[in-house]
Amino acid sequence: MIDKLAYIHPNAKIGKNVTIGPWTYIGEDVEIGDNCWFSSHVVVKGPTVIGKGNKFYQFASVGEDCQDKKFAGEATRLTIGDNNVIRESVTIHRGTTQDNWVTSIGSNNLFMAYVHIAHDCVVGSNVIMANNASIAGHVHVGDWVILGGMTGVHQFVHIGDHAFVAGSSLILKDVPPFVMASGQPAVPRGLNSEGLKRRGFSKESQLAVRRAYKTLYRNSLTVEEAIEQLKEAAVDDEHIKKLVDFVATSSRGIVR
Repeated sequence: MIDKLAYIHPNAKIGKNVTIGPWTYIGEDVEIGDNCWFSSHVVVKGPTVIGKGNKFYQFASVGEDCQDKKFAGEATRLTIGDNNVIRESVTIHRGTTQDNWVTSIGSNNLFMAYVHIAHDCVVGSNVIMANNASIAGHVHVGDWVILGGMTGVHQFVHIGDHAFVAGSSLILKDVPPFVMASGQPAVPRGLNSEGLKRRGFSKESQLAVRRAYKTLYRNSLTVEEAIEQLKEAAVDDEHIKKLVDFVATSSRGIVR
């Protein structure tokens, strides 16, 4: 159902069974998949492609020009996957030509009220960003990450899969997979053990990740020394390989 007070640009593509509330604006070059729901007063600008089953609450602003002063109106893009919940006053900006021209959002994410996702960010799937969490330009957030309320993430930072960041933290360096971090600036606070249990990690995998965490953070090793020690374990364990690859390719350095 499309309310008669909504504005839909003639070039927008709207899927089946889409609900669009009053005073919602759907702009040019916007494509919306089936079974999406838009409350009142939502703004969606393009080029933006939105998948199926997403919910957008009032005053969300999606696909707007970015706030990068180098942006000159290029036709950059925003892509959003399926079954995301985007709450009140969330802002998600398109990409820039300084990166890959696109901001990318995965599926099954929850972005609570006033979350901000800046230009060129890549956000995975099953992510929770609590109220007022903000990620700056070019940030990468892996799958199953939780960012607590009021958290700020510096541009170009990467946050690995299954990481947990406590509320009101300031993230200036990369957060490896499976790690809990908090503080201003954030420092590691242990392993996200509860998250691994909830997501069905076997006891063997949990133990392997715990040992890897101790090697990286508790054995008084440099990052390079820790990586060398972990390489052998990474051959037979996909989770340790993920951790090693993340740390070895970090350009900003990891929280320590």
